Amino acid sequence: MNNIFVITYISVLLVLLSIAAWFVFRQVLKTRRVESRLSQLQKKLKEQPGTAIEYYELGSIYLDKKLFSQAAELFKKALKAKDLEGEENQALIYNALGFAYSALEQYDLAIRQYKEALKLQPEYVTALNNIGYAYERKNLTSQALASYEEALKYEPKNATAKSRSESMRRRMVEPA
Repeated sequence: MNNIFVITYISVLLVLLSIAAWFVFRQVLKTRRVESRLSQLQKKLKEQPGTAIEYYELGSIYLDKKLFSQAAELFKKALKAKDLEGEENQALIYNALGFAYSALEQYDLAIRQYKEALKLQPEYVTALNNIGYAYERKNLTSQALASYEEALKYEPKNATAKSRSESMRRRMVEPA
């Protein structure tokens, strides 16, 4: 009877350790892949001009690494790239540039970039949420609420827009 408990305990422990090892292994592979791509892009873009996609990809990696100033510079280069086509791609890059500025707490610049993205793609819910956040940080509650409500028009179940708009409504009715 005692042996069964020991065998069960060891079996469960082995299963849990195997699961943990699998997740660690996957994370190591993902990190290696990202670092390899980072190295490739940095080397290529040092030697020659890149495409909009390459600048955007490297900028996105820098965003993940919280290197916001460097990411902003790369997004600007992506916008200037000769091969940048399509309003959707431009809107994506303007939104990313706005995100970088927002992370640097340069909210006026962020808002300008988000507005550019929204000129190109008025129904771009992520940009609407992001501009709402930037307005919040500047204490422009009514503009923030309007942005979140606009996002909810296009995507009624958007959790971010729902929770933030409710928060903005509460803030507007509470005495200061």
